[in-house]
Amino acid sequence: MTVIVRDFRPSDAEAWTRVRRAVVPYLVSTPEQVTHDLAHAHPDRHHRLLVAERDGEIIGTAQAGIAHDSTEAGQGSVTPHVLPGHTGHGAGSLLLSTAEEHLAQAGAAVVHAWVLDAPQSLEFARARGYRPGRSAHFQHLELAGGTLPPLRNPPAGVELRSGADFADDPRPLFDADAEVTLDEPSDIPTELDDYEDWLANTWRHPAFDAALTTVVLVGGQVAAFSAAGTDGNRTYSSNMTGTLRAFRGRGLAKLAKNDSLHRARAAGYTDAYTANDTGNGPMLAINKWFGYTICATEVRHVRTLG
Repeated sequence: MTVIVRDFRPSDAEAWTRVRRAVVPYLVSTPEQVTHDLAHAHPDRHHRLLVAERDGEIIGTAQAGIAHDSTEAGQGSVTPHVLPGHTGHGAGSLLLSTAEEHLAQAGAAVVHAWVLDAPQSLEFARARGYRPGRSAHFQHLELAGGTLPPLRNPPAGVELRSGADFADDPRPLFDADAEVTLDEPSDIPTELDDYEDWLANTWRHPAFDAALTTVVLVGGQVAAFSAAGTDGNRTYSSNMTGTLRAFRGRGLAKLAKNDSLHRARAAGYTDAYTANDTGNGPMLAINKWFGYTICATEVRHVRTLG
């Protein structure tokens, strides 16, 4: 029963999603999402999806690409996943080596990978030359039967809107996302400057839920937002919550996130997930206030190629 690695096909979408949900259940994963990502990836991203097969069954996946929107050139990334119960047969190693070869040919100087904070996963990365760096906590909040802080009326001059209200012109949300992203803790500094790419891969992404996204306006200007992602079934994810620099320190991110969580619960979503860099104290404190609990931790690892 030899393991083989090959490129993803659209017919693999259901199996791909099954692997992702089994390994990282705290991330929103759908068949529509993976096929959209492949079809709309920026050419400079060199986005490649791989699957590992054993005896005709897809037991592993990997996605690899170049951070084309980074301010530092040559930043590659790869994340291999192998179904529980199918590790130890070489699938992870073969996925990783195939992805690394692809990234090297695409011009990557270094490769970043998120690794679960578990002994077996950490040793797998160490043995292949990866060094640990930043870490992030994934957090879970039960929406069905759980308790959310009560909604409160916004202060004078502050208005709460749905992301769907910006359907005719989402440019203000792009500008806000770009500013907040610049301040997001990360090993790969990112600068959003391609509006059309953002429209294709954020605004029109099948996992993005504009109706459950909350935008805070102050004097008619976007001041904060909480962007929502969903699987269309039970899982809700806070994709990004942030406040523009001029409006920080006024509790607007908390106001936006609370409104979005209430929208999600009213829409029938039962489980909310979010993720934060372990050094992002303000957002970790906000999530603790909401009642989120840590459900997993991942450590970003890096390896220099060549």
